[in-house]
Amino acid sequence: MKALLFYRPNSEHGQAVDEYLREFTQRTSKELPTVDVDSRDGIALCEQYDVVHYPTILALDDQGRELQRWDGEFLPQINEVSYYTQG
Repeated sequence: MKALLFYRPNSEHGQAVDEYLREFTQRTSKELPTVDVDSRDGIALCEQYDVVHYPTILALDDQGRELQRWDGEFLPQINEVSYYTQG
């Protein structure tokens, strides 16, 4: 399983997401991979998983199927996402 966080680093939600990522790493000792939605790979992943709101966190199984989705301005509790991260 894995989780991915989709966002625009230089946007109105970028600072809040960066703080969430720092706290996530501090509390779990794990890294939450991010996807820049404006990059070529990010655009392709957004299309693949129908991500249209930012930030969005997707939890995926080992085959890339969506298990859980958190959309929008309010990020989920860290322990909810940590369950899906490897490491």
